[in-house]
Amino acid sequence: MTIVYLHQYFKTPKDSGGTRSYEMARRFVKAGHRVIMITSNADAEAKGDWYQSELEGIEVHWLPVPYNNKMSYPDRIKAFFRFALKAGNKASSFDADLIFATSTPLTIAIPAIFAKKKLKIPMVFEVRDLWPELPIAIGALKNPVIKYVAKKLERYAYKHSKHIVTLSPGIRDGVIETGYPEKKLSVIPNSCDIDLFTVDNEVGHSFRIKYKWLQDRPLVAYTGTLGHINGVGYLAEVAKEMQNINPEVCFVVVGDGVEYQKIKELAIEYGVYNKNFFMLGKIPKIDIPAVLNAANVATSLFIDLKPMWANSANKFFDALASSTPVAINYSGWQKEELIASGAGIAMSPTNYKKAAQDLNNLLTDKNRLMDMGKHAKKLALSKFDRNKLAKMLLEILETQVNA
Repeated sequence: MTIVYLHQYFKTPKDSGGTRSYEMARRFVKAGHRVIMITSNADAEAKGDWYQSELEGIEVHWLPVPYNNKMSYPDRIKAFFRFALKAGNKASSFDADLIFATSTPLTIAIPAIFAKKKLKIPMVFEVRDLWPELPIAIGALKNPVIKYVAKKLERYAYKHSKHIVTLSPGIRDGVIETGYPEKKLSVIPNSCDIDLFTVDNEVGHSFRIKYKWLQDRPLVAYTGTLGHINGVGYLAEVAKEMQNINPEVCFVVVGDGVEYQKIKELAIEYGVYNKNFFMLGKIPKIDIPAVLNAANVATSLFIDLKPMWANSANKFFDALASSTPVAINYSGWQKEELIASGAGIAMSPTNYKKAAQDLNNLLTDKNRLMDMGKHAKKLALSKFDRNKLAKMLLEILETQVNA
């Protein structure tokens, strides 16, 4: 079959960011299907009109629409709509069997529904985060009219979807609350790229010796976006407390985003910057395995807000795939998986001293660290293997076409 796959922010391992769409699409191609990816080039200098490339058999159509996490919310919304208004015509220009659209942003539903109606084919919608619930919860959407329109768009997207795929049980429950039939819902979480993250320990060793401040020190890593919702300043708070508990422990933040400078300034204020707290900026995903192999513990973080508990953060699954114990600072389904499997710990989201103590207790217990690493890989293989989950997703898409 021919799948028109809409994702505004399509990434490959050579980029920084999540690669779910790339990993799924290339597996669909290997299974014998044609995949046409409709996406944007978000680089600041990107200009012009649509252009095409091919990646592992995926036909990728790019529209230059500059975007980054440091943009203001109004500018981000403009970028969302600029892409949405042009992507509909492009998506509907192909002789396809299925429209598969993945959010965020929620505005991806606009071109998806347009193409679905014009081509008279089924549409499957993938919900990665609960929009507009999250933007409203963090204060990004304050205008009552915009809130109303966003909620209407959410329900409009669901109404036109023959099937909806969600990335966590919590997101599924949120969709059900809108009145969408549970029988037409599936949960396929983010996944573990086992092959990419299974590397020789020499890779991690090379990363360690590259930095004089690291060498053999215990390492806690964060690899991901530094956005408002991520709350990575939390690690600077914990690093401050760790100075009094075990100053040998160091924290490294690998990533970029709107809060980069704020986090750096906080670390400087606390006297931990370049002492036991370090920031390396963003790197391509293909280089993340070295960081995680070097790390004793990997973290997944969010601000202390209940709607965030339903997340399906890539960094959580990357850590599992790399056999790295995981420490998170939120509740929900990921906490339940970690505790049940023995693959990691849950830190207090507000008591930084206790979080530092819990981390140090783990870091100084080599046997416990080793066991957690083994449990992390076991969980990756048993529940979150990308190959298995891609097969499940493909079966859902095929079913909607053949029904």
